[in-house]
This record gives sequence, structure tokens and C-alpha cells, in this order.
Amino acid sequence: MMEITELQKIGVGLVGFGAFFLLFGMLLYMDSVLLAFGNVLFLSGLAIIIGLKRTFGFFFQRQKLKGTSFFLGGILIVLLKWPVLGMLLETYGFINLFRNFFPIAFGFLGSLVNIPFLSKLFLKLGDTSSMV
Repeated sequence: MMEITELQKIGVGLVGFGAFFLLFGMLLYMDSVLLAFGNVLFLSGLAIIIGLKRTFGFFFQRQKLKGTSFFLGGILIVLLKWPVLGMLLETYGFINLFRNFFPIAFGFLGSLVNIPFLSKLFLKLGDTSSMV
């Protein structure tokens, strides 16, 4: 298994706080300050986790330039106090950037059913939904 350094743990925390502020900013009717803060934390955490060189390498690959331009353009629009349009652009860019990662993530979520505690929980939830 891969060892996680202390700096990468800080990066994971920054990404988590960034996601929290993005969610909280959306829940508070697109508060542009919270959304901008969440974007900055998310990107800085990502750069700390995988490194600056690999971050730039990921975002500026030739096949991912369309997604990168929408994602970074959306962040710029949010910083310019147009949060709804900016978040729409960011979402489109995020989907284009991480399109290849979604099957892996869904496969991982599907494997959670094999964990003993969660499988019992899913079975119990499945039984209660059929009663309705």
C-alpha cells in the first residue's frame, strides 16, 4: 500500500474543506465568497496532494484542454461575482476533466457492498424500501 506523507494529509484536508465550502456556498444560494474560497482550497489541496508538476500535467493535457478551460473559466467567473454561471461552467468542466475517473469511482462504491457492516445496512435499507 502507498504511504501518505504529512503534507499529503494536509492536502486531503484542504480538498475536504474546499468541498465543504463549495457545498455550503451552494446551499446558501450561491454565495460567491464561499464558492471562491472553496475553489481556492480545492485547487491548492489538489496541488499539494499530487504535486504542482503533476497537477499542471493533468490539467493541461491536449485532450483535456476543453474541460480545463471551462473549469478554470468557471472559477474565474465565480471570482468575478457571477456564481451561478461560474458553477455551471465549473460543473461542465469537472465532468469533462474527470470523465475517465467516474467508472473507477462507481466500481469502488459498488465494492462497498462487500463490507460486512455496509452489506447488512444495504440489505436492511433495501427491505424497508420494498415495504412502501
